[in-house]
Amino acid sequence: MSDEPLPSDGETEIHQLDEDTVARIAAGEVVERPASAVKELVENSLDADASSVDVTVEDGGTELIRVADDGHGMSEADLRAAVREHTTSKIDGLEDLESGVATLGFRGEALHTIGSVSRLTIRSRPRDGEGAGTELVYEGGDVTSVEPTGCPTGTIVEVEDLFYNTPARRKFLKTTATEFAHVNRVVTRYALANPDVAVSLTHDGREVFATTGQGDLQAAVLSVYGREVASSMIPVETDGDALPPGPLESVSGLVSHPETNRSSREYLATYVNGRAVTADAVREGIMGAYGTQLGGDRYPFVTLFLEVPGDAVDVNVHPRKREVRFDDDDAVRRQVDAAVESALLEHGLLRSRAPRGRSAPGEARVEPGVETGTPDSESTTLEESTGGVTPTSDTDGNESDPAATADDGTDNVPSTADPEPASTDAGVASSGGDASTERTSQPTPNTSEPDESSTTAAEPSTDPERGTGSETTADSAATAADASRSASPRDDDPQDDRDATAHAGTFRTATEQRTLTGNAATGDETEFDSLPSLRMLGQLHDTYLVCETPDGLVLIDQHAADERVNYERLQDAFADDPTAQALAEPVELELTAAEVEAFTHYREALSRLGFYADRVDDRTIAVTTVPAVLEETLEPDRLRDVLTAFVDGDDEAGAETVDALADQFLGDLACYPSITGNTSLTEGSVIDLLEALDDCENPYSCPHGRPVLVTFDEAELEARFERDYPGHSG
Repeated sequence: MSDEPLPSDGETEIHQLDEDTVARIAAGEVVERPASAVKELVENSLDADASSVDVTVEDGGTELIRVADDGHGMSEADLRAAVREHTTSKIDGLEDLESGVATLGFRGEALHTIGSVSRLTIRSRPRDGEGAGTELVYEGGDVTSVEPTGCPTGTIVEVEDLFYNTPARRKFLKTTATEFAHVNRVVTRYALANPDVAVSLTHDGREVFATTGQGDLQAAVLSVYGREVASSMIPVETDGDALPPGPLESVSGLVSHPETNRSSREYLATYVNGRAVTADAVREGIMGAYGTQLGGDRYPFVTLFLEVPGDAVDVNVHPRKREVRFDDDDAVRRQVDAAVESALLEHGLLRSRAPRGRSAPGEARVEPGVETGTPDSESTTLEESTGGVTPTSDTDGNESDPAATADDGTDNVPSTADPEPASTDAGVASSGGDASTERTSQPTPNTSEPDESSTTAAEPSTDPERGTGSETTADSAATAADASRSASPRDDDPQDDRDATAHAGTFRTATEQRTLTGNAATGDETEFDSLPSLRMLGQLHDTYLVCETPDGLVLIDQHAADERVNYERLQDAFADDPTAQALAEPVELELTAAEVEAFTHYREALSRLGFYADRVDDRTIAVTTVPAVLEETLEPDRLRDVLTAFVDGDDEAGAETVDALADQFLGDLACYPSITGNTSLTEGSVIDLLEALDDCENPYSCPHGRPVLVTFDEAELEARFERDYPGHSG
């Protein structure tokens, strides 16, 4: 350690910040936008045992936020203490924090930090007090007045000119519609979490929604989402031994029919011990339960309550208490999955599924020209409408499970080398949980041997841009092939080679590919203007194009490539005027409260795109005209997705002009007609796609910013294979 003396206070550049600067920094962590202030104030009202909470905002909350409740209220002494930093009545110390916080608020920061960046007025009268109430005015972190006032029992908090003294923060607020969308989300979350509290929300003088406070969750959903959504919700109620092992004590609430969905996670409302939070484990459990019943980019309406012991969850991991952390995320995911899945199955909203360890293909194929167990049988394709296991018949006419027949053609005779059936590992791997049944799997083409009816199933991809077509993973294919060889070794049998080829699965090229014009594809290197010279080698997982370049290897995401092509075509088509198609009759759509506000704000942008609609009532619009894009006419209900895209796009990118919003929509719209993953392409169609991509202004990224191609040059390949090791450079 150095013997040099520490510098005196006058010699160091390190100094303590003044209280005002510290307060504004803390406010930036807690009060990110108007919705953050609304959240803190509504939580205070609920903690005060209010039976009614009325929220009023103007200009999305930037000009005024007013939260009034009929809770237990505060005295003058309470008010003076409440606006000081780190003061609270909700916990006493670390012991309360570690044992699990029972209240929504506990940090003691809300009123102090909100008041440091706004003009704050609080009027309150205790529920059990007598006489007048108290009014306290707090501006920019200073108490300017405290005096008696007449007011009802409870507390009224008014926040004016939010961020008036922090212009940098105010400058980066989004449009009124986007800021209000965040406010609406917060109030909606707590209205649904507390159906026994009458909650109302008013924006710019118009009531957005109001719940009854009668304790009926379905009625609360009706108030905030509308009749169409409320009628599609089904109950979830699982606890105790009905749940797989894990920290959750119960899972309850409502989830929607798979057909009632949106393109955003906006309506996934999840609660842990009554606190509205987000948690990846909970969301993944919900989406896992729906499986392939939802498209990859669609989300259900969910209001789900999780009860968990306080010591199994940490709520003190985010400044705005927005997130929680579980001590066992995997167990929580399985428990949520099982609870939601059970409700969907009970109401017939999921397909029946095969027992664990058995494949459940959508179809079983018998290839032409291959002899089957029944003499003179023809090539057959069996389609299943229920998604269960397709039974096959043995030579005696008895039905048997396709996965229960050994690969060597014998009737389920286990091999001593491998006592487990070949399909068991694949089934377990794809089940994803402890449920006794496995989700419907997609078919895998298979070249059969004599008397063979075994199929291999794989879990469909849940990537929103890869579709849900057939896919066999390399591991499961190899497992099936190895089991077949161990069950009946046949050296020198040419059929073995054919089997190995058939089970190679994910990287394959047709024996005779042709271009779209019918000419034989050459496989020669193709020269491009923007893209490097490419020679097509094949497809990986029917999703990525594998190409050789003079300098190395290129992988191309076929969906991202086609999305870029379609996006630039749409830009050209919409450059002057979008082609619009008038509907024979207006189509009425019921909107949620958030969608109604977005429609009001973005009406001009919608008409620029070719959507024309009129208000019928507070929650209903009548669509009269829709865009006609790339020779397709959009469905009227896509307008809901457009509204969501506008709000989300503004939130993420600050797109505030009509043109910017329209361009954001074109980027989303380009996704829908684009080639998805799990789509087999001939070499000719690949070349057509690459030529169209080469003509694009920016062929290297999709309209959402994802890369279209990834390059591995020769130097990287040699480094990865350690070819620079001495003696291994040949």
